[in-house]
Amino acid sequence: MFAFRQRLIAHLAVAASLLGASANMSAQASKSATEYPDSRVDIYGGYGYFHPINSGVGFKQYFDVNNANATISVTGYFNRYIGVATEAGYFSGVREHAVYNPNCVGEGCSQLVYTAQAGPVFRVPLGPWIPFLHALGGGARYNGPVDQPLTWGWGVSGGGGLDYTAPFFHNHLAVRIIQADWQYSQVVYGPLVLPEKVKGGFGEIDALKLSGGLVVKLGEVTAAKALDVGCKAEPAVGYPGDVITITAASVNFDAKRPAAYTWKTNGGKLKPDQAQATIDTTGLAPGEYEVSAHVVQGMKARQQASCTTPFTIKPFEPPTLTCSATPSTATAGTTIDISTTGTSPQNRPLTYSYSASAGQITATGPTAKLSTAGLQATTITVTCNVVDDLGQTAQSNTQVTLTTPPTPTVAETQDLCHISFERDHRRPVRVDNEAKGCLDDIALTMQQQSSARLVMVGNSSANEHPEAGAERALNARQYLVQEKGIDSSRIEVRIGSMPGRFVSNTLVPPGAHFDGSNSQTFDESSIVRHGQAYGIPGVHARGTSHYQPRRSTRRKAPEPLKEAPGVNVPGAATKRGPSSSAPPGTGGKPGTHKKPSPATPMPPQPTQGKQTTAKPSPATPMQTKASKPSTASPVQSKAASGTAQTKQRSSAENKRSSAASLQAKGIKPSPATPMPQPTRKS
Repeated sequence: MFAFRQRLIAHLAVAASLLGASANMSAQASKSATEYPDSRVDIYGGYGYFHPINSGVGFKQYFDVNNANATISVTGYFNRYIGVATEAGYFSGVREHAVYNPNCVGEGCSQLVYTAQAGPVFRVPLGPWIPFLHALGGGARYNGPVDQPLTWGWGVSGGGGLDYTAPFFHNHLAVRIIQADWQYSQVVYGPLVLPEKVKGGFGEIDALKLSGGLVVKLGEVTAAKALDVGCKAEPAVGYPGDVITITAASVNFDAKRPAAYTWKTNGGKLKPDQAQATIDTTGLAPGEYEVSAHVVQGMKARQQASCTTPFTIKPFEPPTLTCSATPSTATAGTTIDISTTGTSPQNRPLTYSYSASAGQITATGPTAKLSTAGLQATTITVTCNVVDDLGQTAQSNTQVTLTTPPTPTVAETQDLCHISFERDHRRPVRVDNEAKGCLDDIALTMQQQSSARLVMVGNSSANEHPEAGAERALNARQYLVQEKGIDSSRIEVRIGSMPGRFVSNTLVPPGAHFDGSNSQTFDESSIVRHGQAYGIPGVHARGTSHYQPRRSTRRKAPEPLKEAPGVNVPGAATKRGPSSSAPPGTGGKPGTHKKPSPATPMPPQPTQGKQTTAKPSPATPMQTKASKPSTASPVQSKAASGTAQTKQRSSAENKRSSAASLQAKGIKPSPATPMPQPTRKS
């Protein structure tokens, strides 16, 4: 009995501490918990687990029970927190006692527990969450582990749990997430029967009991609260003509009872509509006004409430305006865009107007255009105005600075280096090394000015066919395209009318104009090319390296006679000094790429003091090198010389006759056909 008293005191102490903790939680409960009804009666039904701890009769232990069981309680509350609960429990095992008595039969083989207890309950409503504590006492009925029959004793329980109110069924259903109790019981089965020491004995049970289930919540214990109402004006500050909306919001409103609303105001036209009313402020003078509402849900004072709220009518505010010019600095003659931003605080309609100290301005609502045509450099002030429908105005200024238009820049052509073909008499249309140097510079210039184009004008001397100038231009272009990678579409080739064996080169930037009055285009497919266009190291021209004349389709030109050693043949190519080989205007220095003057004539041929020798044309092939004079006698040499001179004169006369015959028949000579030269006597 002493041990029993100690355990009872301990359990009561635990229950008291739990009740104290619940009281503390109640003091800190949230006010929002009043949104859920505080039930008057809770009916709980759940399924659980019974677990004896070191409990038995003699050395035989009680067993756990988690098979068919039920826990049912009914709790009635006096207020939100305090109530009384009655609870009944039933736990039934399956042949647990067969461990001690394999031959047991009936209900004596299974662990059975019945409880019937009652006691106080303390709960703390926290919105949907409701923790609780309880302390119960009453009867407990157990059978023993070894054939002890079901016998009533007494027991006490202490514990608590947690309920969650479901958001449906109008908050009348909750889920008991857990209920945990510590249960102490004593059962006296009678004296032990010797020698087995069974059938009787004293049972002292300490057990943990867990359960969970559903709670049905009935009725309410919350005291009725007085009705309260509050009014709100939207907007609280308005302007004449605005519509003010007043809303009455009730607290502790009983939705089951009808409500009657009464509205009053000291300004504007009131239009009530139950819990809401509107006020038309058209024509209302600026000032402070009030509106009130009175709501009635019954005859009692707590079922009636009133509210009052103010609203303010302010006078209309004038508009605001900003003005800007784009661009603000421009050349005279430019059209300037004027932009304005006008704002009315009360969204009144706005009208815009503009004026300018100079120029012509055209308005279109909030934008305008300022024409500065015919003006000089000056500063223009633009004034922007706006007015609303009540006559209230705003003004803003912006300035435009005009500058003098810059003088337009006219692109001009650029003369580049010229290419001379006077150095190589054997190949008078071939690009030599000095000409390549000029073309290399031209290629670099065209790479630097990628948008410019090049005009190459080929010229020929007076004793050449004009197509010789075309060949020179084509050969120079071929070098730029194939060796320097210049796009051929950027190069224009032409035939010039200036005398001389050279190609002039002119760079034409975008927008520049090339004066082609002294040159003309030609059909490139009609030009017969002769020999190499330019020298390539290690590559020899096919066939002869001499400039070959274009052959006539009707008559083959007679071949020139070979020059005998020591005999001068008229028309044969001879070396000329610098003064006679350089084009006019070059200062007598071969290789100088300077454009000769159109007025500079070709140098005259020497006619006095020596045998006449015409300047070789592209048609005149270089003579084979004279062989070394033999060691024959002077008489033989003189005779041979006379014979050779006689043949040379006959050949020259035949050439002139043939050329005259071709011209008489209207046949155009090829570029290689030399022009006939007059016969002069030495």
